[in-house]
Amino acid sequence: MPRRQHPLIGLTTYGRNADNRFTLPAEYIDAVRRAGGIPILIAPGESRWKTVAGTLDALILTGGGDIDPERYGGRRHETNYGIDLERDTLEVDLAGWVMESGLPTLGICRGAQILNVAGGGRLIEHIPDEVGEAVLHRAPPREPIAHGIRLKAGSRLVKIFGREEFEAASWHHQALRGVAEGFEAVGHAPDGTIEAIELTSHPWLIAVQWHPELTAASDPLQQKLFDAIVEEARRGS
Repeated sequence: MPRRQHPLIGLTTYGRNADNRFTLPAEYIDAVRRAGGIPILIAPGESRWKTVAGTLDALILTGGGDIDPERYGGRRHETNYGIDLERDTLEVDLAGWVMESGLPTLGICRGAQILNVAGGGRLIEHIPDEVGEAVLHRAPPREPIAHGIRLKAGSRLVKIFGREEFEAASWHHQALRGVAEGFEAVGHAPDGTIEAIELTSHPWLIAVQWHPELTAASDPLQQKLFDAIVEEARRGS
């Protein structure tokens, strides 16, 4: 089959909202299009997701609300928001499938957490409770904020970015509590919070806790992440 010049990139959407709509911030779609990919949206509740997944050249597990703590043996926290069991089910199933299939996959914020949970890992329910607030991972009441990231030398992400340190937009109150079996932590915030993981046995599976889509339009460094997954999809499609 000829390679697609413009590969199909699946993106998971937010759950059904109070207005009975499925949504996704346009920044994700814009970043994929700038990279030359064609966005294909997958909404929670899609029981035939394997039919869609089988047509994709890559997948992005997007950000959003919290994962149900029962998924990882955690505890409810007063700051939990946006828990959507339908979305959890779809994305955990998709995550398990891509880990087995080898489909190029990028997890962003919640997407990184989904991959860790799908692999048998756990989450920190509320970062300030465990590491304090010397480094803010979101601004009050619930807004993005920038902080430093340091990547592991020799990691796939360093090869993509061409550098080990930079600032990125952060927008989360939960994080990975260690990494699931097979994953490697390759990025950290100054307070030690895990900010990036890679599945070493997978051809191309990378997840970041920050939000590259928020600044990709003006920050070529963050756009590189979307360029990289689209290029990988193009090579394999």
